[in-house]
Amino acid sequence: MADSFDFELVSPERLLVSEKVTEVIVPATLGEMTVLAKHAPTMTTIKPGVLTVKLVSGQVKKYVVFGGFADILPSGCTVLAESAVAQEDANRDLFQQRIEALRADISDAPTDEHRTKLEHMLAELTHLNHSILPG
Repeated sequence: MADSFDFELVSPERLLVSEKVTEVIVPATLGEMTVLAKHAPTMTTIKPGVLTVKLVSGQVKKYVVFGGFADILPSGCTVLAESAVAQEDANRDLFQQRIEALRADISDAPTDEHRTKLEHMLAELTHLNHSILPG
């Protein structure tokens, strides 16, 4: 049996998960990373994506996260998400509202650098929308 560790997924609205887990797959900004027990200490930003959690029971739960940070220690992992929902609760309206808000932010961006970052976020969010809710 794989070693377990403490995992928490927190958004500004609420604590979504606080469980013993054996694995977490984080959509880190520089690529997906798998967190296991005794992982080297790491702090990383996360991009919009699907966070996959494998509970000690073997059950797998998935959450859609919209950016944030992951704080990883040998004893546990905490994800502080800008916003997060269980994947089964994600819907077109949720994505459409976020996409429209990003488009408004892009048109109001004060600098080219800021505009470029927002356009990159929009591309990631659009891709995520189509991969989770195809057609």
